[in-house]
Amino acid sequence: MGARNAIAVIGAGDAPEDLCATAREVGRAIARNRAVLVCGGRGGVMEAAAEGARTAGGHTIGILPSYNRASANAYIEFAIATGMGEARNAIVVASADAVIALPGEAGTLSEIGLALKIGRPVVAIGAWHEIAGVRQAADAESAVALAFQLAGIALADETRND
Repeated sequence: MGARNAIAVIGAGDAPEDLCATAREVGRAIARNRAVLVCGGRGGVMEAAAEGARTAGGHTIGILPSYNRASANAYIEFAIATGMGEARNAIVVASADAVIALPGEAGTLSEIGLALKIGRPVVAIGAWHEIAGVRQAADAESAVALAFQLAGIALADETRND
């Protein structure tokens, strides 16, 4: 048995509720399709996506910037305390088969750059149109479907025999 597929979700650490709602939908879609959600483990988009995944029965991994595992949000199932600060962004994207990027700031931009550099597909919702190599999706469901497709992962609905 191999490792489970993983999708990283990146975006603003201090996000407005409408953005958090989209992140929750992304997390739910990842969980429904039997992949693990990887994120930075803190607040905003990260917390909302993890909440969506956990409420849908999925698994979550938070790659934390500090040595303090207790700094993870309440929806992180497996907290990885790196002590690496923002350098942990490389671990977030390298640990995933694909990356879904929501609006954010410099930290999100660095994760996008690192993902593209190491060959991870990046799908954005509502942002990052100007970055070559970033694919666009209109909503959470289509972003997850495209991320799975670009990573060569079959959606759970495509693999079910019921």
